Amino acid sequence: MPIVVDIDVMLARRKMSVGELADRVGITPANLAVLKNGRAKAVRFSTLAALCEVLTCQPGDLLRWEAEEAEGAAGAGEIVGAPGE
Repeated sequence: MPIVVDIDVMLARRKMSVGELADRVGITPANLAVLKNGRAKAVRFSTLAALCEVLTCQPGDLLRWEAEEAEGAAGAGEIVGAPGE
């Protein structure tokens, strides 16, 4: 999935455990683990806002986009142009 979740990075910076974060946000540690490990299909804005409030960060500190390489689309070292080129 091209969306990467960096909750573990913020937890390390804040020296906070998953259990403490889950408790302060109001979600189960299991649901936080699903989100933290990139297995979640969606996240509620209210949950994202709570995470940002507890971790004193911005949504972009927790979520980032990484391009996926299409299988067989480009060889090693090949330059791929912007969409539509």
